[in-house]
Amino acid sequence: MSTKTTVAALIVCVALQLVSTSLLADKPRLTFDDFFNAVAIDSLKISPDGRSVVIATHRADWDQEIFRKDVWLYREDGHGGAALRQITQTGHDSGPEWSPDGKWIGFLSDRKPQTDKKAESHDESGTTRKKGVAQVYLISPEGGEAFPITSGEEEVHALAWSPDSGALYFAGRTPWSQAQKDVYKREWNDVNRYREAERGDVIAVLDLADALARHAAEGTTLTAHPEKGITELPMTAGARVLAQSAYRVAQIAPSPDGHTLAFNTDSVSRRVEGVEAYEIYDIDLASTGSEQTPRQLTHNEALEQDLRWAPDSRRLFFRVDLGSAEGKYRDLQSRVYALDVASGQVTRWAQSFAGPVSPYEITIDGALVAPARLGTEVQIYSQASTDSTFEMNAGWPGTYETISVARHSPRVAFVYSSLERSTEAYLADSLDKLTAARPVTSFNKLFTERELPKGTAYRWTADDGSTVEGMLIYPPGQFGNKHLRMLTLIHGGPADADGNHFEADWYQWAALAATNGWLVFEPNYRGSSGYGDKFMSEIVPHLVSRPGKDILEGIDSLVRDGTADPDHLTVGGYSYGGYMTNWLITQTTRFKAAVTGAGAVEHAANWGNDDLTLDDAFLLGGRPWEAQQMYNDEAALFQMNRVRTPTHIVGGSEDIRVSVLEQYLLEHALRSLGVPSTLLLFPGEGHPLDKNPWHGKIKVRQELKWLEQYAGGVPATAAAGR
Repeated sequence: MSTKTTVAALIVCVALQLVSTSLLADKPRLTFDDFFNAVAIDSLKISPDGRSVVIATHRADWDQEIFRKDVWLYREDGHGGAALRQITQTGHDSGPEWSPDGKWIGFLSDRKPQTDKKAESHDESGTTRKKGVAQVYLISPEGGEAFPITSGEEEVHALAWSPDSGALYFAGRTPWSQAQKDVYKREWNDVNRYREAERGDVIAVLDLADALARHAAEGTTLTAHPEKGITELPMTAGARVLAQSAYRVAQIAPSPDGHTLAFNTDSVSRRVEGVEAYEIYDIDLASTGSEQTPRQLTHNEALEQDLRWAPDSRRLFFRVDLGSAEGKYRDLQSRVYALDVASGQVTRWAQSFAGPVSPYEITIDGALVAPARLGTEVQIYSQASTDSTFEMNAGWPGTYETISVARHSPRVAFVYSSLERSTEAYLADSLDKLTAARPVTSFNKLFTERELPKGTAYRWTADDGSTVEGMLIYPPGQFGNKHLRMLTLIHGGPADADGNHFEADWYQWAALAATNGWLVFEPNYRGSSGYGDKFMSEIVPHLVSRPGKDILEGIDSLVRDGTADPDHLTVGGYSYGGYMTNWLITQTTRFKAAVTGAGAVEHAANWGNDDLTLDDAFLLGGRPWEAQQMYNDEAALFQMNRVRTPTHIVGGSEDIRVSVLEQYLLEHALRSLGVPSTLLLFPGEGHPLDKNPWHGKIKVRQELKWLEQYAGGVPATAAAGR
């Protein structure tokens, strides 16, 4: 090559680099504040005619120090136009459901009623509650204000429309009369009788025409009935009790023919201590007269959820995340079943699928449609019958989180994201046109204007020959680079997986860590979903040691191939990710810093305090006295003398999923050993940190600072915020 040609080539290369740099400069990097202003989509439902979508969101309200829950409506006008508008304004609204005729949207709201700004009520101990209690509200998609159609001191937590749109079914805790409250107050004062004071639910029906007439006559004021036991619900005018349950009613599902009302239950305390509280029942809606005794339809060791009727009203679909519908309790991939209500026969759908099936839909033709995971991808699959294949519909690479099908249209709505495409709701004309779907929201438009990190799947071989996979999220502009400082960020569950999806909250903050100059390694260790039942089951009973080996071997592989800098390795996680972080710092001193949250360091006391004790016992091979050695061997606490890693700890002060006492125990152990550590406790928070958005923001702010302090070495590329 001549000198002139070489110079010309160099000029072209420099020019291309300048253009590339200019294009990157057009998109500023994600800031700390940007990250925490992401909007999450909790649910979406397409209208029966397929022309509208109702969407429930939550986002941070920094001034009020709450997470706002709002309802939005995307609606086509029939003339080629469409618009998205917010239809509730209180920040306390969720769970929208279309009436089958498309004329109304019902939802739950714990807003303070307009008729009582203080919204004071009292529980059986006489304690005053100033927060609103969730009730059923209605709003017309044509416009107007939402109004309540139920009222009372007990919250409503399940809602469903009758197939003819003429009535609403709802469930809530069995109400007490004033006389019952007075008796309790006299005898027990403010003492909480831990189990004895528990109450099950009532299921009631409210005629829509009657409720609308009362609303028209009284505005938002609901007339209280004289107390008549619970034949009619106190404070809910016109509501008639259909049945009672000793357990909490989780979901209500009327059959399409209107003859049967099915429902599933969970424990009153919401603690998973046994399987007896988790079954499916039905009542006969054609029966007249007094309330009925529900008929139990299932007798298994599964925790059933997501009830959906087939169009024939004979088969009732359900999904199982925990336990087994086929035998003894065990944790496997999420599965979908159909129950023949008459015979009791249960049939599994998508039998040969190797991954978990997410919350699903049943089409008007009786087909199963669901997002489902294989490895790091979640795509939409469908199955016409149990004899046919569970087939993937062509879609975009990434993650489909939710899907909704229309009753009288082939259209489908869904929520989608990928590493480089922020979460939005979409509408497609049919399942075979997913890639032509159009967005109906732009909640996270800001993220399209920022340079988001790029990522890729990464695989390595474990010591037993198994292939293990995870995700690598690179700092912006450094995709594929070598010798990067690395944060191993471990997902919770353990029955979950990281993959090709948008992440932007206090729990999933890989994109923010990457923007701050960290290569983020997200391992899908043994016990993760999406890799088959065998892979998932190999965590039992080696709850942390087997996954721990997988993770350390993944880090070894990344160091060996030159991707990760061995002198700047860090680790972190929350919930089960906290379990693993606590364990890993006892197995190696190679981590320069650790950030852990809501993770156990021992399993006996945690078994007694956890609200998933049944699951804990399964994963460890029994209850503490049945598997004493395993409880000891798999506990980080008894190997804490090996720890040298500076460790930052966080926890919710009211956490019962992983007792906050575990965080105190870890901090005390590290302090006694002279290992640098700090503990942050978030007041009023349980496990999810969903009460005050400042808590999650402060959590990640301090975690980033901790990583920089003890393992930085390279200046952060984005400020860590206030």
